[in-house]
Amino acid sequence: MDRKEMENGQPAFLLAQLGAHAANQFTERLAVLQLTPADAGILRLLRVAAAISQQELSEKLRIHPSRLVAILDNLERRQLVERKPNPNDRRLYSLHLTRAGGEILERIGKVAREHQDALLSALGAGDRKKLTELLQQVADQQKLTRGVHPGYQRLAKTKPSDLKHS
Repeated sequence: MDRKEMENGQPAFLLAQLGAHAANQFTERLAVLQLTPADAGILRLLRVAAAISQQELSEKLRIHPSRLVAILDNLERRQLVERKPNPNDRRLYSLHLTRAGGEILERIGKVAREHQDALLSALGAGDRKKLTELLQQVADQQKLTRGVHPGYQRLAKTKPSDLKHS
């Protein structure tokens, strides 16, 4: 890569650069709520997939069930999530947001909107819409699961004792 190419930026590099920057900034913003991005993502998924089983959530996130248990244990200790016996299968637990979980999810939403606005402040509404469409097209072509951050796959390779929770 020559100097001109570096100055003009390469799309893959820019995506990686912005992705890392955005992830770091979001992690810092969530720290105020004593949450990690993994916590926030699970709470968001539980809002749209109420009563999902731990097994189904593990499959959706593509992480080993034991890794998910460590995260859920922390969320349950904080009374943001509760496990209830599944009425259709006694071997399974259904996951539910608690009232406190719903309230903190509202706060997460506010943090996420502020984060997005700060990150994309250089773009007008039309450019933001076009950027979203283009990024979604690339994500779909790469067969990424909509609404699921690929960072959960890194958790699949992490020992539960290594997970950092507040």
